[in-house]
Amino acid sequence: MNIIYNDKTDLLYFRLDEKKQTIVNKRISDDLVLDIGEGDKIVGIEIIDASKHLSLDKILPIKYQITKI
Repeated sequence: MNIIYNDKTDLLYFRLDEKKQTIVNKRISDDLVLDIGEGDKIVGIEIIDASKHLSLDKILPIKYQITKI
């Protein structure tokens, strides 16, 4: 997964699948766009005006832990 925030455009993007594929954008609301890939799977989530919807200072920078199974 790749997470990108552009502070100039206030756009937060979550890329869930890095595989190259044809993507169709589906606008869910004025501020939310889903990228739909192969098999109708969500491969990306775009949040427009992200700072109006999320407390970015609480989620950025992203901290994560990978657990091996």
